[in-house]
Amino acid sequence: MNKSAVKRLQRPPLKRRTFLPGFPWLVGDIGGTHARFGWVLDSDLQVESVQQLRAADYPGLAGAAQAFLAAYPALPAPQHAALAVATPVAGDRIALTNSAWAFSQAALCQALQLTTLCVVNDFEALALALPGLAPSQLHQEPGATSLSAAPTHGTRAVIGPGTGLGVAGLVHTGAGGWQALPGEGGHATLAPADDFESALLAVLRHQFEHVSAERLLSGPGLRALHQAVAQVNGTREPALTAEQISAQAIAGESAVCVQTVDVFCALLGGFAGNVALTLGARGGVYIGGGIVPRWGDLFFKSRFRERFEAKGRFRAYLQAIPTALITDTQAALGGAAAALAQQLAAASARTAAGAPPQAGLDAAG
Repeated sequence: MNKSAVKRLQRPPLKRRTFLPGFPWLVGDIGGTHARFGWVLDSDLQVESVQQLRAADYPGLAGAAQAFLAAYPALPAPQHAALAVATPVAGDRIALTNSAWAFSQAALCQALQLTTLCVVNDFEALALALPGLAPSQLHQEPGATSLSAAPTHGTRAVIGPGTGLGVAGLVHTGAGGWQALPGEGGHATLAPADDFESALLAVLRHQFEHVSAERLLSGPGLRALHQAVAQVNGTREPALTAEQISAQAIAGESAVCVQTVDVFCALLGGFAGNVALTLGARGGVYIGGGIVPRWGDLFFKSRFRERFEAKGRFRAYLQAIPTALITDTQAALGGAAAALAQQLAAASARTAAGAPPQAGLDAAG
């Protein structure tokens, strides 16, 4: 762990000294670039004292989590923890899709001395966070269909370009709760909608065996898209980072960067419309991740909404579906807390019914 990471973790401990039984909880949002950790102190499931750590500063997840916990020596050691991870979750072994980190759930549970470890896909967590998002955590295009006009219990979808491209759904259970639908929709094949986009994909097919949505609608994808736009235009451009492309597009300093961001938003709109149709997401489509929310007005001036609705006979269907940016970068932590609450409630119900614990659900391993 480098010195800058140590410095970031030198925070005052929380002042609270009394807790409800079972609290506090540790929650984490583990991505390809950063790991965010926070505390849940009681049953209102509010996440506090969030810290963001660079994954490159730690050899693995256990070390990062232990560094976070060590910064709060006055707090009781957590018995329960929930992690939202940027990869499919199946079985004990978890390997991050866009990171070198990998871990065993059982071993991590032992290393952190946990009774319960809940591990979910990061976009499953973000989906579970949707019902609790406040207007201050969202940004909607002025004049567009409002979220308040959507069915209260309507199915929802969340899409997030970041290090990768996350996709998940959320359906109401009919019993007052919500069920997340995790998946790997970001790896579905990307479809062009005009001749220019077809030319872009033709360029990229020479580089990749499969041009998925994530190949372009992500941080690495933005860089690849920038080079492809230049090539189709017949120009040469220096290789830029996603941050540089975004900054130059927002400032209007580069016509190619402006065009790259516009094409990115158009492709994202078409993809989001496909997700909305597939899930029947009448409750709204939410855009998260670490890229688009930073663009603000540039995103709302793009062709995103135009392409979202451009589905022929189903244009009216999509026009009635609201879209919104999730501006709170910590929202997935609240969803991880919700997933842990669901898991603990299910375990409690089974115990009350006399059923044996389920391995991997009531406790890791």
